[in-house]
Amino acid sequence: MSIRVLLADDQALLRGTFRLLIDSCEDMEVVGEAANGQEAVELARVHRPDIVLMDIRMPGTDGLAATAEICDDPKLAGTRVLVLTMFETEEYVAKALRVGASGFLGKYVTTDTLLAGIRTIASGEALLSPGATRALITRFLTAPAPGPLLATPDRLDELTPREREVTALAAEGRSNDEIAEQLFLSVLTVRTHIQRALTKLGARDRAQLVVIAYQTGLVRPTPPGG
Repeated sequence: MSIRVLLADDQALLRGTFRLLIDSCEDMEVVGEAANGQEAVELARVHRPDIVLMDIRMPGTDGLAATAEICDDPKLAGTRVLVLTMFETEEYVAKALRVGASGFLGKYVTTDTLLAGIRTIASGEALLSPGATRALITRFLTAPAPGPLLATPDRLDELTPREREVTALAAEGRSNDEIAEQLFLSVLTVRTHIQRALTKLGARDRAQLVVIAYQTGLVRPTPPGG
């Protein structure tokens, strides 16, 4: 089945470029284009895409507000948002994750990276490098800020000791391969533990799992220089 993509960007030329690129792939298709956040929300409800490729800075309703509205809609539970922007700052990354985005890329990325990112998000993974995860978690996600509390600490009781261990390592920015090597497990087993943790904690994807791990205190931020 094709990955159905909705484009949300106020620049028509970029949307056209993304459409040509995505439609050239046998496993993807563009189902709609939006020039602002409100259009993105409305078209997402019409087309139910697998992925919304979302710009942040758009007139009217911006990409962050649109992402929050899409991710809060139970009818769009199968839709994931990949934020694509020129303004790749840690603060934007943290805000995007807080409102439910599953990944974040700068517009300077190569075409191969963009297409791989869409496939990664569509498969249910989060699109954040381990280094970026560690940096933004330490600086932003653990700081008091407005935003939804995705899970309370008592929810951690639903996890097995191994699931807690794997979740903590994922929240520290470890890849599945790194977790498998550290815990002497197969990568498939690590994926299974991650999936079970997602289900038990009600997280839509790995990005939300990272946020929950820090919000519940499963993982503590590393002090500056620590």
